[in-house]
Amino acid sequence: MMKLYNTLSRKKEEFVPVEAGKVRMYVCGPTVYNYIHIGNARPMIVFDTVRRYFEYKGYDVNYVSNFTDVDDKIIKKANEEGVDASVISERYIKEAQTDMEGLNVKEATTHPKATEEIGGMIDMIQTLIDKGYAYEVNGTVYYRTRKFEGYGKLSKKNLDDLSAGIRIAVSDEKEDPMDFVLWKPKKEGEPSWKSPWGDGRPGWHIECSVMSKKYLGDEIDIHAGGEDLIFPHHENEIAQSEAANGKPFAKYWLHNGFLNIDNVKMSKSLGNFFTVREISEKYDLQVLRFFMLSAHYRSPLNFSADLMAASKNGLERILTAVDRLKELQGTDGAMTADETQVMAQAESLVKKYEDAMEDDFNTADAVSAIFELVKLANVNIHEASSAELVNGVLDRIKKLCGVLGIITEREKELLDEDIEKLIEERQAARKAKNFARADEIRDELSARGILLEDTREGVKWKRA
Repeated sequence: MMKLYNTLSRKKEEFVPVEAGKVRMYVCGPTVYNYIHIGNARPMIVFDTVRRYFEYKGYDVNYVSNFTDVDDKIIKKANEEGVDASVISERYIKEAQTDMEGLNVKEATTHPKATEEIGGMIDMIQTLIDKGYAYEVNGTVYYRTRKFEGYGKLSKKNLDDLSAGIRIAVSDEKEDPMDFVLWKPKKEGEPSWKSPWGDGRPGWHIECSVMSKKYLGDEIDIHAGGEDLIFPHHENEIAQSEAANGKPFAKYWLHNGFLNIDNVKMSKSLGNFFTVREISEKYDLQVLRFFMLSAHYRSPLNFSADLMAASKNGLERILTAVDRLKELQGTDGAMTADETQVMAQAESLVKKYEDAMEDDFNTADAVSAIFELVKLANVNIHEASSAELVNGVLDRIKKLCGVLGIITEREKELLDEDIEKLIEERQAARKAKNFARADEIRDELSARGILLEDTREGVKWKRA
């Protein structure tokens, strides 16, 4: 039985899909005005893993993750560069897709863009006006927060407490300080669209409500994102969707914890803000993915060089074990009694892995089960082992890693031309008995992360 921690109820609940065998899942995507940062990467990796596990269990998953491609930050950047807002958003959608590919995040079933769904947003806003949940003042449309009885059920916030806590000056236009914007009028230098309330653009919250409805239907199974989105974004989505559609919006709400840097909240002002692209210059992005899955998704996660080094070593342990099993040919014939026992142990570790994943996607314990499987292989499988045992254990490690999005096939790395030349030069120096130069080249390559090993078969190298 699969259990998920539902933010709505604040407890673990058995997963029962709206439609048997199918999962409708919406994950809030990035606002595309810059390269995605490692905080953005956490929900991408976590919920991609959730999706992969559902697929592993045989579910048909409709996975929708949007791009917010109209926003104040996008407009600001466009104005700074003197280009159209769409130039900025399209540039950074491409960059986000490059990073997601590097993180081995599967392509969503649909990646809607807010700017392509404006018609649906106008329709939903009109429905909310017709039902008395929204009103227009001077070209701005507001949502009547107090009209929606369940407001605050996700964040557990009380409207009176919230409005009492408002210290900033609020617009006289609003009927209530807690009302939020569904449509805002055009300003100079901003993209806009025609609407019954004048030229303008949608508010942020309405975008996800509309895209979720269009691609997944009125009621969905899972809505997910970072815990910073619980309020106001997800709270407002519920208010809009349930008022417009007259149905419960999402059965299960999943939220990942924050990512800190060296135990401090990530911020540009502190200079501890890292993009995925910057991290990719120091580490293979598979290491970043492995690191993200080393803790439970709801726990705060601390990013540090030490923890990344530990993740790199851990991932290397798994990949080395996979490489070794691939090299072992194994013997023909049936498994021995001892081997049958080893295979039974492997199966029990697969069960341990699945139990961890079924308990609110506990990837930390799932990774531990993979390490136990690796240890089992290292201790019990050798050249004299049967091919059946070798391939059986190898297949299980690869499959479980695949669910976590960990790639077990190493890419054959090519050396840069200059490095190849240096290796040739070193060989020539050794032949000429110029050992000082040969040692100098070895040291230079070592400094560049290339380790050489002189063997009978010639020079072998590996990356440090």
